[in-house]
Amino acid sequence: MTTFGAWSTADEVLNGVDLRGSNALVTGGYSGLGLEITRALSRAGARVIVPARRTEVAGRALLGIDRVDVLPLDLADLGSVRGFSLPVATLDIVIANAGIMAWPETRVGDGWEAHFAINHLGHFALVNHLRSALVPGVTRVVSVTSSGHFLSDMRWDDPHFHYGYDHWLAYAQSKTANALFAVHLDRLGIQAHAVHPGSILTPLQRRIPHEEQVAQGWITADGRPAEGFKTPAQGAATATWAATSPALDGLGGAYCQDCSVAAPATTDDMLVGGVKPWAVDPVSAARLWELSAKLTGMDAFR
Repeated sequence: MTTFGAWSTADEVLNGVDLRGSNALVTGGYSGLGLEITRALSRAGARVIVPARRTEVAGRALLGIDRVDVLPLDLADLGSVRGFSLPVATLDIVIANAGIMAWPETRVGDGWEAHFAINHLGHFALVNHLRSALVPGVTRVVSVTSSGHFLSDMRWDDPHFHYGYDHWLAYAQSKTANALFAVHLDRLGIQAHAVHPGSILTPLQRRIPHEEQVAQGWITADGRPAEGFKTPAQGAATATWAATSPALDGLGGAYCQDCSVAAPATTDDMLVGGVKPWAVDPVSAARLWELSAKLTGMDAFR
């Protein structure tokens, strides 16, 4: 279904794709994977809106990239989300990319666990807030997940880890939530896909000690990426592919990796990837949507 693969770059995916006149929004679009996505979309002609908690930092990172607007937004603050204002009437592409990984126990909002709140609830609220700019049949929403979802289904009895915190399980649950969000949003009429970018080293891992990254097999002792890890430009490819490829027409809600729809995971090897059944279950996706609407007080799709 695609001529691209694990080692394709975002620029290769968008080669020959004309995005002039289109509007894209990329959360976290000024660092790591998101920065590569922003660059590629801009090179293809898109206007790219980059919401940022640290607008000055974002502005410096994006200096010299054409057609980029940096606007203030804190995904951990529902007031900030509700106050976010678009400079355009419609969006062709939304890439929910911003996130945190392996933070120590942190509470935001109404005592929400930070991974679930920032990685999932903040994006859920933002997409609902932007409902009027999302056009069925035109807009594509891409939710950046991870093979980290292998480690945890939704913790329905304790999603905020009030009873025993584990930073890896917290991250994993949020990545399952990212995938389920795409499943249900697509059922509500806005084409959506979840994307695993592959194993990639970016500032997302900034809170993980060097020794732990070596022990995890992510980097060598001298700090080089381990075999099988992608560059940021390669990691950005599947998100840009999912946002633009006609190969995904009619396949909304799909979980994608390596510029293709992923197969069901048959092992627990996250480098091999694939998708676990709990991350694409439509019943769980609907249940998560209801929970998220209750927690945030936002559900513009009713």
